[in-house]
Amino acid sequence: MTVVGIGADGWAGLTDAARALVDHAAVVLGGQRHLAMLPETPDQIREPWPSPLVEGLPALLEKFEGHDVVALASGDPLVSGVATTLVDLLGKDAVTVVPALSSVALARARMRWSAESTEVVTLVGRDPHLVARSLAPGLRLLVLSADGATPGEVAGLLTAAGYGGSPMSVLADLGSETESRVDGVAATWSDESPALNVIAVELVSSGARPLGFVAGLPEDAFEHDGQITKRDVRASALARLAPVPGQLLWDVGAGAGSVGIEWMRAHSTCRAVAIEAKDDRAERIGRNAATLGVPALQVVTGKAPEALADLEAPHAIFVGGGATEPGLVDACWDALLPGGRLVIHGVTLETEALLTDRYARLGGELTRLHVEHAAPIGSFTGWTPSRAITQWAVTKPDA
Repeated sequence: MTVVGIGADGWAGLTDAARALVDHAAVVLGGQRHLAMLPETPDQIREPWPSPLVEGLPALLEKFEGHDVVALASGDPLVSGVATTLVDLLGKDAVTVVPALSSVALARARMRWSAESTEVVTLVGRDPHLVARSLAPGLRLLVLSADGATPGEVAGLLTAAGYGGSPMSVLADLGSETESRVDGVAATWSDESPALNVIAVELVSSGARPLGFVAGLPEDAFEHDGQITKRDVRASALARLAPVPGQLLWDVGAGAGSVGIEWMRAHSTCRAVAIEAKDDRAERIGRNAATLGVPALQVVTGKAPEALADLEAPHAIFVGGGATEPGLVDACWDALLPGGRLVIHGVTLETEALLTDRYARLGGELTRLHVEHAAPIGSFTGWTPSRAITQWAVTKPDA
């Protein structure tokens, strides 16, 4: 399988080498738009991608097994393109990629923005709330749109988050004869956009509070009913859970979802499952995840340990409460992958006794966290202590 990138300028924009690959292929796969760009070639089979793509792709590839196949993709096929799916499906040694100039490179060129100063967010097949993870004053974003409605959705999200004054440019049909550009401001954006577009945003805060990527967001950054891991002990827990790109966390008894959300904010490829027994809290976790830019957080409504049975094995587990539930700690320990990290918090004597016992048996780190905040005492100021937290953190030995 060879994947050839093709720009909006179509056949004319391909190199001689890329044209030869397409000309000599027995089978050419691609979107209807891409296939329509090609000149006629006698006896060549041309077939559009199935819909839905991921479900239909294995059968399509099996149909043409043994043929010389070329697949067409927009620009750089590894920038939110089909080549990534094909490599995952067939293996890297079975796929050759011949890229064209990507829409990201063209957009940066039009904006005169360096790669070093720009963050790219793709919304192709993804929830637009992903943009919220990257909001910071002065940051430049290039947003790869899903369709013509995406610029309006992004403008609405920016405005709701306090970035309505941010300049926006929608660059459409980059590299083609119909290339266009519309400039405006997020708060007043109203233009309909062509389907193929990239959004360039220079973030300007209108009084929005910046939310950092370091663990320990303030409690009022989350919607909650009081059932939330407080920021100081949450930062301590996440330091020990150690978010690693691509790894999976279970947030057991998630409450407001704060630990799982901050785990996912640490890196765009971090994944998390929030397990919560109460329906209203589970719904609230979903809202918090969207607001804070990690809409892919998976929420499982159910009581642990039963709700853990069919989940993918995690690299890290946080238990914020309910550790004395029969079988819960054992289920978490058994499910944890080798080298995985387990952090459990407790506030009761019963939980503390359980954690002390596990510490004696399995080792790790046992810590008591006392946090006090200054507060008025009459006309003076004094320290108001929070309930002490017993924290057990342990790493599972490698196999």
